[in-house]
Amino acid sequence: MPLLDPTVWSGKAAIGGWKATSGGTAPVIEPATGEVLERIGNATADDVSAAARHAAKAQPAWARLPYTERAAVLRRAGDVFAQHAEEIQQWLIREAGSVPGKAAFETDTAAQECYEAAALVSRALGEVLPSAEPRLSLARRTPAGVVGVIAPFNVPLVLAIRSVAPALALGNAVLLKPDLRTAVSGGVALMRVFEEAGLPDGVLHVLPGGADAGAALVVDPHVRVISFTGSTAAGRKVGAAAAENLKRAHLELGGNSALIVLPDADLEHAASTAAWGSFFHQGQVCMSTGRHLVHQSVADEYIERLARKAEQLPVGDPAREQVALGPIIDAAQRDKIHGLVSSSLEGGARLMAGGTYEDLFYRPTVLTDLTDASPAYTEEVFGPVAPVRAFADLDEAVALATASSYGLSLGILTGDVMRGLDLAERIPTGLVHINDQTVNDEVVAPFGGVAASGTGARFGGNANIEAFTETRWITARTTQPFYPF
Repeated sequence: MPLLDPTVWSGKAAIGGWKATSGGTAPVIEPATGEVLERIGNATADDVSAAARHAAKAQPAWARLPYTERAAVLRRAGDVFAQHAEEIQQWLIREAGSVPGKAAFETDTAAQECYEAAALVSRALGEVLPSAEPRLSLARRTPAGVVGVIAPFNVPLVLAIRSVAPALALGNAVLLKPDLRTAVSGGVALMRVFEEAGLPDGVLHVLPGGADAGAALVVDPHVRVISFTGSTAAGRKVGAAAAENLKRAHLELGGNSALIVLPDADLEHAASTAAWGSFFHQGQVCMSTGRHLVHQSVADEYIERLARKAEQLPVGDPAREQVALGPIIDAAQRDKIHGLVSSSLEGGARLMAGGTYEDLFYRPTVLTDLTDASPAYTEEVFGPVAPVRAFADLDEAVALATASSYGLSLGILTGDVMRGLDLAERIPTGLVHINDQTVNDEVVAPFGGVAASGTGARFGGNANIEAFTETRWITARTTQPFYPF
């Protein structure tokens, strides 16, 4: 039987087993064609509450298992991802609009996230502290309890597993709420993988749903930590609700990342690098290159090369054609993209390529003659749009790069690596890539942004230990002390 056989999960959610939800069902739609591929359970606040209670009961036994047993489950999960990669990739292509290369990246990364998480459980989870008293004093990391994960539609598998896998490995139970638009590739796939890997019942629950389910997850008293990936506007609400309920929220939010092109950069390579940064997965990536800042001495040539790249990239249905860009996730997102492009053009921007669409297929777009008032330059577009502005010197480049509320990723293209590193020191971001574009991620690297891009590096490597555990102080004495009353 295929791993994702719909007879197992069709019309259901994973709430202590595959069950019907109180919110009925929602369609699983292929954006390229509009075809309804399946139906998925639509979880409500009542379903979230039931799953949270179940998870809270199951978590202590999971945490008490020998670390070798938890690690074995995570390793088997990585193997299951690898064994069923092609099947999962087909869902990523059809449900999320991914091109095959991007889908393969997601399944490869999911397997690696599980293998890396398996190694977390055998790392040092505490330290011996000095004490002025005759006692042993320890600081020990313990599971947070129940972790709530809210994942988005754009890179649905990776942006779910990067929190789910380490949280499970460190002894937590997890409630995952994937976006309804990618509930199979971002939710069902994870649940089925961990079922096959032997994860005990009740430790992982998958609850596709809308904003009401997400809100319920954040405030549920059984959930102690929230891992949210999504827009800055939604992240502010999640952070506020979590704070009001005295729980931690790790927020990985939006971006409008800058790519700075210095005059000594190799422009032939720069155009390719820049096109990937802006057009990969239709620009629907938080790290997408949203602002191209180019030295005025090479700006015209750079724009010409980038526009030529954009015009040559094929756009279409990735399940049926060999294309570079697939569909935008839905009509609302497409209309937002086109609205930002249109209003920028009305404000004086110049269109160098693209700016048109057919159905949900938006052409890769290059804009120039932009100002601080151009919406496609100042706002996060989340679409295949490359706005280009020229700068005169490094001080102006820094001023332009820092004139944003976001601080996620930064790319600098230069023939002088040390000058690139020095320039990066002047621009606050969570990620910096010298001689590369802004869309980069590795499972062993800390990931996160600053300012409106989130609450810092909370994922990847040892950062996961801090994210999904609590610190407990423990002391032990050989005899009880005497107190004067």
